[in-house]
Amino acid sequence: MSVLPPGFEDLARFSEWILPTERERWAKRLASTMDELQEFYDAAFARIDAAAEYLKAVPYTDDMPDPAKHLLWLYCSLVTISFAVECWRQPYVPDSGASSLDAVVEPAI
Repeated sequence: MSVLPPGFEDLARFSEWILPTERERWAKRLASTMDELQEFYDAAFARIDAAAEYLKAVPYTDDMPDPAKHLLWLYCSLVTISFAVECWRQPYVPDSGASSLDAVVEPAI
């Protein structure tokens, strides 16, 4: 079985961006060079309309087929890197110090 749905084989070379959590996508972005981010961005953005059309036809459920889920996660990664590529030209948020994606959850009172 293919990692991505039929018709998206050209994006399979970016399978390292198929990450299920925001924390994983953030860490991957910070560990990547701008050349790597730009290459992924250019390839994925060029196919964004086709990916959106494909995903519109797939029910978003717990039993979503793995290739569709992987395509969705790949495009979640595109969202994660887009500001770094389009605006900042660096993987990190400018002037943010030691930024991380940790969240504090407080108990209900």
